[in-house]
Amino acid sequence: MSYCASFFLLFLFSFLTSFRASAQDPFYLSHNCPNTTTYSSNSTYSTNLKTLLSSLSSRNASYSTGFQNATAGQDTHRVTGIFLCRGDLSPEVCSNCIAFSVHESLIRCPNEREAVFYYEECMLRYSNRNILSTLNTDGGIVIQNTMNFTAVKKDRFRDLVLTPMNLAAIEAARSFKKFAVRKVGLNALQSLYGMVQCTPDLTEQDCLDCLQQSINQVTNDKIGGRILVPSCNSRYDLYAFYNDSNVGTPQPQLDSAPPLPPPPISTSLPRPGKGRNSSVIVIAVVVPITAVLLLFVAVFCVRAKNKRTLYEMEPLAREDADDRPNMSVIVQMITTSSIVLPVPKQPGFFFRGRNEQVGELGPSMDRLALCSIDDASITSVAPR
Repeated sequence: MSYCASFFLLFLFSFLTSFRASAQDPFYLSHNCPNTTTYSSNSTYSTNLKTLLSSLSSRNASYSTGFQNATAGQDTHRVTGIFLCRGDLSPEVCSNCIAFSVHESLIRCPNEREAVFYYEECMLRYSNRNILSTLNTDGGIVIQNTMNFTAVKKDRFRDLVLTPMNLAAIEAARSFKKFAVRKVGLNALQSLYGMVQCTPDLTEQDCLDCLQQSINQVTNDKIGGRILVPSCNSRYDLYAFYNDSNVGTPQPQLDSAPPLPPPPISTSLPRPGKGRNSSVIVIAVVVPITAVLLLFVAVFCVRAKNKRTLYEMEPLAREDADDRPNMSVIVQMITTSSIVLPVPKQPGFFFRGRNEQVGELGPSMDRLALCSIDDASITSVAPR
C-alpha cells in the first residue's frame, strides 16, 4: 500500500473516531410514565404536548441555567413541563440532552399524560397537573453499584456517606442553581464524591426535604449509588463522576419563574441533533474542515506522484537533444562499415592529471616512482 493511501486511511479512521465521540447520544437511565391517564394521538392535549416539547427544546431555551419550565393549552387540555440539566455540564451538552429526550419521550411514552425521563445529563418531565414549585418524591428510582463496602467501613457508613451527602444537601438548598458537590477523603488512597440537585423552582425547605428523603433511601453496604425522584436527585461514588471545573460558587436564591406563554402551535418535534445541540455544532464545524483536509490530502498525493514521475524521467530530460544521433546517422552506421565519429567530449565528472615515471639509480637497485598531479587517481601498493 502506498504512503498516500496509508495516510488517507489513518486520517479517515481518526476523524470517524473523534466525530463519534463528539456526537455521542446522552446516556439513558430510566423513565416513569404511569398509564392511569392517557390521551389519543389526534386530541387537543396531544397538540399541546408537542407544542410544549418544541418550546422546551427550542434554541432560545435556558440551556445556560440548566432549567426551564413552560405551559401550553388551557383548562383540561393544559400541559406543564420542565427540564433540568446537571449543574456541572455545558449549555451545549444540556441542549443536546434535551433535544434527544424530547424525541425519545413520545416513543417511550406515546399516550401517557404524565411522564418523567432520566438521563445521565438531564431530566425531562411533563404532566397534565401543575408541577411547578411543587415537591414530588413519588416513583423514585434507585440505582446502586454492585460492589459492597468492606465490613469495617460498613459500620462507619453514616459518617462516610450520609454526613457529607447531607451537608451537600444543605448547600444545594441554599444555592441559586440548587446544585452542590462534595468530596471527602476516606483514606490516603480513596475519596468519596457526592452530588445533589433539586429543580430550582422549589423553595429552600422543599429542596432540603427532598434531598434528605432521597439520601436516606441509600443502603449501607454499596460503594456507589444514586436516587432519582421528579423533584431532586442525589448520587455518590468512589470516583470523580462530575466535572469539578464547571462547578461554581453558591449564588443568591432563585425566585420561582412564572409560566411561559404558550408558543405557536407546531406538530413537528425537533429530533436529536437539531437546534442548538452539540451534534449540529460538531457537524457544522467538522464537515467543512474535513472536506478541506481531504482535498489537501488528494492534492498532496497527486503532486507527490507527479514529482516521482518527473524524477524518474529527469536523466533523459537533462541530455542535450543536439548530442543525440539523428536518423540519417543511424542509417549510415547500419549500412556502412566506416563512419566519421565526432570528437569525444569531456565527461561531466573529470579531473585532468598525468602519471610520470622517474628513474633513480642506486648502488644496488633501480626503482620507479609513480606520481599523480591530483593525488587521487593512482594507488600505490606498499609491501609488508
